[in-house]
Amino acid sequence: MFAFPLSYAQQRLWLLDRLTPGSALYTIPASLRLTSMLDIQALRRSLNEIVRRHEALRTTFSIQDNQPIQVIAPRLTVELPVIDLQHHAPEEREAAAREQAVLEARRPFDVETGPLFRSTLLRLTPEDHLLLISFHHLVADGWSLGVFLRELAATYPAFVKGLLSPLPDLPIQYPDYVVWQKQWLEGSVMQDQLGYWKQKLNDLPALVLPTDRPRSILPQQQGARQAMTIPSCCHRGLPHQASRKGRHCS
Repeated sequence: MFAFPLSYAQQRLWLLDRLTPGSALYTIPASLRLTSMLDIQALRRSLNEIVRRHEALRTTFSIQDNQPIQVIAPRLTVELPVIDLQHHAPEEREAAAREQAVLEARRPFDVETGPLFRSTLLRLTPEDHLLLISFHHLVADGWSLGVFLRELAATYPAFVKGLLSPLPDLPIQYPDYVVWQKQWLEGSVMQDQLGYWKQKLNDLPALVLPTDRPRSILPQQQGARQAMTIPSCCHRGLPHQASRKGRHCS
């Protein structure tokens, strides 16, 4: 096992996990439809090759000297349980698959024991499967999901043919970034960052919370949706990634 400090983003997420243990709020779920004859052994090998390549997917979180640390296992074998839904009537299989996907997405991770990546395969027919994958946000984000899918698309066909992985080992791992981040933010850089936000947040008005009814002591994570239309002329201040159409206002 190898221990490293947490990045600043991980520190925030770790604290939130400690405040709401057993919550699946920071689980990143995804599903991939596979509609051909599936080589489950090759798929399982692909998943484990991706875990081997990325130290983040072999990481758990512990406490050392009253500080959180990320603990990286040198090896980790992930399972790929298969749930057969073929006993359902054909018109009921999609609903059964959605139910399983929801249950999987709501299943919490234990950040201390891990693993913080898991996968499940749903079989609807011999040529129709749904691969459910879940990550804890401590070890992945939206960008990571794209990397995962590209590497799966590269390794699975190779393993079906009995070939070796076509992907080279990674020269940089997430702990390398953490070390760089800690070094970069030492001294004056950190002080400049803190000074900027202290100035921006200085003299803010007091936050008046609604008191029309009793509030729970613990966060409930209950939200709602509010739909609105934003005029295109309001888009002018958005970053360059905003659509060109949305930037113009007559």
